Amino acid sequence: MKSARLLSIILLLQTRGRVPAAELAERLEVSTRTVYRDIEALSAAGVPVYAERGRHGGIALLPGFRTDVTGMTTDEARALFILAAQGAHSALGLDDALRSALRKVMAALPAPHRPAAELTGRRILVDPDKWTTRPSSTAAPGDGPSGHGAAARPAVDLDVLHTAVFTDLRLRIHYRHSGETRLRTYTVDPYGLVAKAGTWYLVADRRGRPQLFRADRVASAALTDVPVRRRAGVELAEVWQQLRRQVEDRPADVRVTARIRRERLDLAVRILGGALTGPPRTGDGHEAGDGEPAGAGDGWATLELAYPVLPAVRQLLQFGDSLEVLAPPEARRVMAEAAAAVTAVYAGDTP
Repeated sequence: MKSARLLSIILLLQTRGRVPAAELAERLEVSTRTVYRDIEALSAAGVPVYAERGRHGGIALLPGFRTDVTGMTTDEARALFILAAQGAHSALGLDDALRSALRKVMAALPAPHRPAAELTGRRILVDPDKWTTRPSSTAAPGDGPSGHGAAARPAVDLDVLHTAVFTDLRLRIHYRHSGETRLRTYTVDPYGLVAKAGTWYLVADRRGRPQLFRADRVASAALTDVPVRRRAGVELAEVWQQLRRQVEDRPADVRVTARIRRERLDLAVRILGGALTGPPRTGDGHEAGDGEPAGAGDGWATLELAYPVLPAVRQLLQFGDSLEVLAPPEARRVMAEAAAAVTAVYAGDTP
């Protein structure tokens, strides 16, 4: 704890110049007396640090003194490269700056940490954007995202998946596809792990073809003693982009018209955003705008939605009698059958 605090003091002083002892104490969550003891320890270790008293005083390093980041641990170095993999810098025009910064960080890292940091940037990706695909009740290509508004899933144990990604071994998984109860067994060649909008996915080849596996649908996983067989020259980022496009560019073949009570409209827009093909319309035919009172029109708003398959309209059951599917007739029949099945479950006497 103390060695980490001493390194933090050095890095803060290098970055900020002269810093008041009280501010250092607040940042490090220790007392001012502890800060002064740390300064004495640094000075005894040969670090040219000094304290100036007075209104504009503080603690500072002698001009020209610099240190590298040799105090950084392997996990800390890897964490930097995971965060840098988000890809959000493109929108700000900072891709070149990011690459330059990573080169500098890599050069400053102790030599033993560099391979782990470089490998992490190739094996772990973080994509903060939500899926833009239409919700589906069937398995997407690679069994990708669930429909919007799905129930929260339990935390995932990523240890075995993480180990497989970094040890370059084949992985055998028992996997449950969306809409299925039985488990399937696959042997896959992992490229890496992707965190997409808070959900983890395993990106791997199965029989030489890329596939996406939701980590929370992996019932169990075991490493084999067979080396991984990835396609030559192919990296995680490339495979991820290919799979993401397959999921998000699926055609929406089923067009659905529904009406929803105005008091539930805001919630519906948040949940059904990926399925909506246009803004909701009020009962008088106008678009429902933010400045329009919730009780405008006849109390209902019309929604136009698109789904890849007909059974996916069952997603609308979550709105109960606040939503009615108007067309097509096939979608109304699916809703009626699903509602009847739910009613049958609760029709008997309460246990």
